Amino acid sequence: MFSIKGKRIGIRTPPYVIAEISANHNGDIKNAMKLIEFAADAGADAVKIQTYRPDTITLKSNRPDFQINSGIWKGYTLWDLYEWAHTPWEWHETLFNCAHEIGITIFSSPFDATAVDMLEELDTPAYKVASFEVVDLPLIRYIASTGKPMIMSTGMANFSEIREAVYEAQVNGCTDLALLHCVSGYPAPPEEYNLRTIMDLSSQFSVPVGLSDHTLCNTTAITSIGLGASIIEKHLTLDRYGGGPDDSFSLEPHDFKDLCTKVKIAWSALGNINYEEKSSENENLKFRRSLYFVKELKAGDLVTKDAIRSVRPGFGMSPKMFDTLIGKKLLKDVTYGTAVDESHFQK
Repeated sequence: MFSIKGKRIGIRTPPYVIAEISANHNGDIKNAMKLIEFAADAGADAVKIQTYRPDTITLKSNRPDFQINSGIWKGYTLWDLYEWAHTPWEWHETLFNCAHEIGITIFSSPFDATAVDMLEELDTPAYKVASFEVVDLPLIRYIASTGKPMIMSTGMANFSEIREAVYEAQVNGCTDLALLHCVSGYPAPPEEYNLRTIMDLSSQFSVPVGLSDHTLCNTTAITSIGLGASIIEKHLTLDRYGGGPDDSFSLEPHDFKDLCTKVKIAWSALGNINYEEKSSENENLKFRRSLYFVKELKAGDLVTKDAIRSVRPGFGMSPKMFDTLIGKKLLKDVTYGTAVDESHFQK
């Protein structure tokens, strides 16, 4: 367990919800600021942006290696996609200030060392390592050297790659590390999420584990809470049909608010191992089954099997006493519908 700006993260605290803005500003800083406001209103704990320029993440080339030939970004070169999708660096200070004024935590995914340097100047409280960068061990080492908390997505990474990344982070200064189980499909099919992996990651690495969810609804994220997820990251957009690079697999504000509410309800429902009577049950105890007389009997009569029954309500003796009462002699008269009580019998 560790904290980001005073908010503790771990299975003993409510899930930490991150609103990923990514490219959903669609080139307009006003949209980015609206998304920060919506995230705060929805109950998110943090918003996250991405810090790169086309030249810090790829090369300007039309060669086949740099062409996208399938998926939602088909037809773009990597350079053109990232030129379209990136968050201009000159916006960062404004967005950080906006989040501070609203009262929500903001941090970013850096994609190279220069991005880390710029985020350090803004005193970012944490870093996120994107799934595609989990194999960039020099970048992980550089982020770790800041000593800030690091949240690392594991999409596409096999177990060996995750282990290497965790090792490099921890030996280079990162003492507050969390992993996000992730499927890097856009969108990702729920059946590919294999959520039980969350429990294994927690066992293998002894760090908080969460979920970076790219499915189109909230079911996968809510389910993950029951398997130990302590962080939920989900993309937030103003309009799923807005035509931006990430809009189509993101949540609109009303759905994101529903996510924030329901993952916290799910966490609350997990509670602890508890077999005690609950306060909400108190009024219903009287409606449990108990033993009642269903015949009129006189003092001195013997109780027969057809003289008592287990029925509701619960003001009589426990049904488990049924067999021991058969053949007992009554001390007083009873009528139909009388609750069976110890006072009816000799001790």
